[in-house]
Amino acid sequence: MNAEQLAYNAFLAGFAFTAIASACYVALPIWPRVTYRAAATDAGATMTVAASASGGPAWLGPAASAATWLAVAALGASLAARWVASGHPPYANMWEFTVGFGWGIMLCYALFEWRLGRDEHGAPVRAIGAFLTPVALALFAVSLAFFPSEVRPLIPALQANRILGAHVATMMLSYAALSVSFGAAAVYLLQGEGERPRFARLPSGEALEEIANRSVLIGFPMLALGVALGAYWAHNAWGRYWGWDPKETSALVTWLIYAGYLHSRNLRGWRGKRSAWVLIVGFAAVLFTYFAVNLWVSGLHSYAGV
Repeated sequence: MNAEQLAYNAFLAGFAFTAIASACYVALPIWPRVTYRAAATDAGATMTVAASASGGPAWLGPAASAATWLAVAALGASLAARWVASGHPPYANMWEFTVGFGWGIMLCYALFEWRLGRDEHGAPVRAIGAFLTPVALALFAVSLAFFPSEVRPLIPALQANRILGAHVATMMLSYAALSVSFGAAAVYLLQGEGERPRFARLPSGEALEEIANRSVLIGFPMLALGVALGAYWAHNAWGRYWGWDPKETSALVTWLIYAGYLHSRNLRGWRGKRSAWVLIVGFAAVLFTYFAVNLWVSGLHSYAGV
């Protein structure tokens, strides 16, 4: 088996593990909430029904986490084998970057889950995985359905390997880190505001806001660095640092949205739904920058390989 075939097979394994993780994470908050208790009385046996606050059977949460880490390992192996097969960093076309983006989402979420575990009330943060792992799964499905997986030679503009690897890897990881803020914001909108949580199985609003803020504090500097590296790469490839290319403009707008979030939350005291909606819009801008600009808007970055 050559390296290219190994990369594809490892991707399929990662895709399968991501599907398993997604199913488990989605099942955790919606698992049937009733338990049955039998009791004996003078009139005979009776049955009572009570609501259960637990998130399904005990094995479901660990299975979701284990499948996530297995997906991270398989997808990492796929990208490494792809690098060996192509001789350049695996970020040169839509197949490679989409797989890398999905891998980054799984990795960043797994690290946040491992680091945080539960909120201050004991509710697991795994509920965020019910929004994030399906996003990664959708990215992998799009890769299979629309993007060719064959290794192809780099176009001339992408042959500055070190600059390419640093720029695109930084952008990919920044998008992945910012995706955690999207998941936390989406769960926050479900959980609602106030001290009393709307759903016992979901983390508290305070914990979700803190997770979202942390992920932006990690992803935003990487996004700024990625944009700066892109400008340096543009100078080497096209002779100018900035030319208002659609990709450059869209990346700048995305950066400004997250800059606005940090300013409004940490300096102006914005909390709650307003901040959550800013993060939802920010992640929509990430997806627009990635898919719409790459696929449908003509510009110097039109090298999607589809």
